[in-house]
Amino acid sequence: MKPSIMDDPKKKEITKKRHFSFRINIFFFITFLLFSVLIVRLAILQFVQAKDLKAAENTNTNQTNKIAPIRGNIYDSTKSPLAYTIPVQSLFFRIEPSQQDKDEVIRMANKLKTDVFDKYGKPDSKKLEPADIVLAMDLGYDINKNKVKDPSYYWVPRKIKTDLSKEEIAYLLEHRDEFKWLEVTEESIRTYELDDMDTDGSPSTIAPQLIGYLKSYSTEKAKEMYQDNENSKEYLDTENVGFDGIERMYQDELRGKNGYKIYPVNAAMKIIGRATVTKPTKGNNLYLSINKDIQKTAEKAIADQIAFLHTPYARNDAFIKYGANAQAGYAVAMEVDTGRVVTMANYPDYNSNEWTGGISQATLDEVGSYIANGSITTAYPKYTDKERPKHPSSIVFMGSTIKPLSVLIGLTEKLITPSNQYYYDSGTFTFGKANSTSSISNSGRTAYGNLDASSSIEHSSNTYMSAKVGIPFYQKYGGENAAVTDKWAEYLAKFGIGVKTGSGLPGENAGSNDFAKNAKKDSYQSAMVYASWGQNEKTTTLQLAQFAATLGSRGKRMKPLFVDEIRSFEGELVKKVEPEVLEDNTAMFAKGDWNTIIHGMKSGAEGIEELPYNVARKTGTSTQAVSGGTIDNAVFIAFAPVENPKLAVAVVVPEGGYGRYGASPIAAKIFQAYDAANEGILTKLGGGKRPW
Repeated sequence: MKPSIMDDPKKKEITKKRHFSFRINIFFFITFLLFSVLIVRLAILQFVQAKDLKAAENTNTNQTNKIAPIRGNIYDSTKSPLAYTIPVQSLFFRIEPSQQDKDEVIRMANKLKTDVFDKYGKPDSKKLEPADIVLAMDLGYDINKNKVKDPSYYWVPRKIKTDLSKEEIAYLLEHRDEFKWLEVTEESIRTYELDDMDTDGSPSTIAPQLIGYLKSYSTEKAKEMYQDNENSKEYLDTENVGFDGIERMYQDELRGKNGYKIYPVNAAMKIIGRATVTKPTKGNNLYLSINKDIQKTAEKAIADQIAFLHTPYARNDAFIKYGANAQAGYAVAMEVDTGRVVTMANYPDYNSNEWTGGISQATLDEVGSYIANGSITTAYPKYTDKERPKHPSSIVFMGSTIKPLSVLIGLTEKLITPSNQYYYDSGTFTFGKANSTSSISNSGRTAYGNLDASSSIEHSSNTYMSAKVGIPFYQKYGGENAAVTDKWAEYLAKFGIGVKTGSGLPGENAGSNDFAKNAKKDSYQSAMVYASWGQNEKTTTLQLAQFAATLGSRGKRMKPLFVDEIRSFEGELVKKVEPEVLEDNTAMFAKGDWNTIIHGMKSGAEGIEELPYNVARKTGTSTQAVSGGTIDNAVFIAFAPVENPKLAVAVVVPEGGYGRYGASPIAAKIFQAYDAANEGILTKLGGGKRPW
């Protein structure tokens, strides 16, 4: 049989080579063809479409969106949280070119409600309807496709919902294709620590007027408030900023630094791609000088004392009854040697968490008159506009609390001597010209008989202050001229009266030296008589605390401090706040004169005598004219222990009557709380009760 060609090995090899050559030729031909197409395409791009492409390149750009940082926390001196930031996940909507179909957008809004928010949302979260969602998307129309307004900036994602649940986030991530224009971003919510229930059963936060609150930066008031802050250009309209207290005072330290999302956008400024993200830097944490337990004790002590003043027992007591109309109270405790403020209490107070998400008008109407910190500025309890003129604000006359300083001024000016110089107190004192005299009297017109410098303070003699300090001071500095009141104001300023305390708290009031105004209206002599026993000097409670601490240190006026240290979010020390002496007047006043006035600070004071250490104190009854008559404010200052002063306390109870009954019991509880919180330091330093 004749062999086939296919069986011939040589023929087989030749055929194989021909097939390979054919395939190689086909490959090179296709490569040549593709290369030719590429060359032609490049030529078209270069010579035909270059101008149009260049224009398109110039219209596509990037837009940067700021990401607000997580705000730092605020802790008390024991590291207990008072205000803290909770990170939450929020849902945002991006405007993109592919959203021309309104029906598709509205379908997604309906699906968000039914399949995500209703099924997986937190029980207490705000209920959103599809109409709310479409409006939040800010596309220029509502759910019925009616035009509502022109959209704002296209490249800024719109917030749909805050504080998503884990289940909502999981569902959205699992169904990205169905929710392609949505993104989940971390934000934060400010939360304030709640105290036990108030006496009326409502929750309150701890030191709300001191710590302050946050409010949106988008408001006109916020823009005005921060117009001089060089960092405010980094703020977002959507973020919250400090509006009062520590939150505002330490805004820059608490805020942190922005992060950024950079979106690619087209000529219409619509997002055309995913963002590049730079994470924000978290804010620093503050550790306050405020002690949570002392603060809670002070707040409760004020509330309890005012409740007591309203009881039938108090109303029937011959002395306590004068505080029956009290509705508010303020207390500040400040360390004598450091200036650290360990409590600043206001009553009534409120729940700072009401500001989260925007305070309701009803709540604002309820608490608006006492949101401000009455310890440093003007505040009222809740009165109607008609009732308010009939009541005092939180800023009251010093009353008899000024008398230790009046005597010290008299001693320094050589108007009186420490001892062996007596004044007979008959209970009243007459002054003025022969044809135009005026009289002042002691409380209850009590006659104390022979008084020296120390006993005039102890018995709180108005007549002694007028006759031995007010009139002689007036005569020494020229009588009817401004030099008299200027010199008196100069002395007071050294103790923090009539000037700001230097605390740095926003909105602090400097009080007022009304004697200068009254001197022009009446006479300089009359002004100095009333100024010598505290009826011409209005002060804040913080000023009184600084005044008491300056007496305790014998002349060192310390800056009130509210922060011990600042730490990064990771716990690294950023700044340690050191004590600061604002003015040292220890050398200006003689040691013997200090001994004289402190020896006289023994006024009767409810609750103080029971303490196991000696307390230098001065009660005050600040009489004040209001619409329809006069009222008495309870005022009290003290420092302890006498032998080695550590803590100064000031209490003001507007319309509280006598300081001995209306204010002193509050101070006693604050001293006890401080001693307990600091391992009995006052008891140890005092060494027990003994004559002084």
